[in-house]
Amino acid sequence: MQADLIATRARIQQGQLTAAEVMAECGHAASTQACAHAFVSSWFDQEQERLSHTIQDHLPLAGLPVSIKDLFDIQGQSTAAGSTALQSAPALADAPAVARLRAAGASIVGRTHMVEFAFSGVGINPHFDTPAAYDYRFGSIAGPARVPGGSSSGAAVSVASGACFAALGSDTGGSIRIPAAFNGIVGFKSTARLVPTDGAVPLSTTLDTACAMTRSVRDAIWVHEVLAARHVTRSAAPLSQWKLAVPTTTFLEGLAPEVQNAFQRSLDKLEQAGAHIETIDLPQSAELAPMQANGTLSAAESYAWHRPLLERSRDLYDPRVLSRIERGASMSAADYISLLQARRQWIARMEKAIAPYDALLSPTVPILAPLLADVAPGHVRDEAFFKANALLLRNTSVVNMLDGCALSLPCHEQGELPVGLMVWHAALHDDAVLNVSLQIEKILQK
Repeated sequence: MQADLIATRARIQQGQLTAAEVMAECGHAASTQACAHAFVSSWFDQEQERLSHTIQDHLPLAGLPVSIKDLFDIQGQSTAAGSTALQSAPALADAPAVARLRAAGASIVGRTHMVEFAFSGVGINPHFDTPAAYDYRFGSIAGPARVPGGSSSGAAVSVASGACFAALGSDTGGSIRIPAAFNGIVGFKSTARLVPTDGAVPLSTTLDTACAMTRSVRDAIWVHEVLAARHVTRSAAPLSQWKLAVPTTTFLEGLAPEVQNAFQRSLDKLEQAGAHIETIDLPQSAELAPMQANGTLSAAESYAWHRPLLERSRDLYDPRVLSRIERGASMSAADYISLLQARRQWIARMEKAIAPYDALLSPTVPILAPLLADVAPGHVRDEAFFKANALLLRNTSVVNMLDGCALSLPCHEQGELPVGLMVWHAALHDDAVLNVSLQIEKILQK
């Protein structure tokens, strides 16, 4: 396992490394098979040259390489959002999230592969070659290529392969946590309101969250503080002092045996280390499907944004993405308003149910990463694709509808395919989720 951002920054400040030397190593990693197709464009050489004349050691990100999902504006560049249909003019300014990373000393090194318009958890984009999942924790691609998870697919691979220390992405239904789980890294979805989403192509203006993937939980805290322009309140309390719960409804249904084994083994380790974990029913989580019977927020809000573009360039869309966007066309204004009202009431019931606990624990994704060949574009595989996509999003999307926060960290062991453990709670419980995750990470890595 390669060093994380905080450890590398310390070595730079101690004079053991230079940021330019680290950039050279990361540029080499970006050129390897492990990182193939993760970037749609990159400029490591230019950043290495810039760092040879610039000292940023004192800044939080110390000149270390960070990738940007092709959803966010970078000054002077066009934002394609993984599409050939969107012909946007070069951005006049960085998106606020990009600007905050740059001001904190990040070296922005490239734009990463993503699902077209961020509308899938699988990670495939037929317009571009898809990167394969890479296990950062144990440094390998296990057997035949598997999907990287989406929609922040290239972002995850850029971190897992060693090309970047952090990757800016977005999470509307799981687009940070799913690829984090499949690539053996950490993905933190903050409470949505904490980080501005201006300067990013929207999927759902209600659910979109700008957030990042990193190599460790402590890096996740560090980068979140930059993105949210706030300080996380640290707690040294041991895990035994946190009240944790595992909800059985929805989250534990139909788990793949490998996911079940990794998750249960993790719970056993935590309890052996003194954690108090209660198993609870959470029937409210089963209410989402009937609540969204007439359509989803993502479908309604994406259709509203895409409607003029569809009139001009409908044939250029990925058919699988197009079909999901166009579901919004059949939603009436009354359906949409009713869904917003139902969501507010549901959030209140959920928050009341989970209020006694500091954090909840669940598998991030109920299945392993599907084989890329099994869900590749083609009508004969569409049924398998949509079935997989629904499963991948099932657990994570509950947190988005809750307006909550969640972190995925790896819980698999060597020789196993990556599995993520999700630590989560309601809105503005970010600090508790992060502090609990720090403790969990320490125990699982022993």
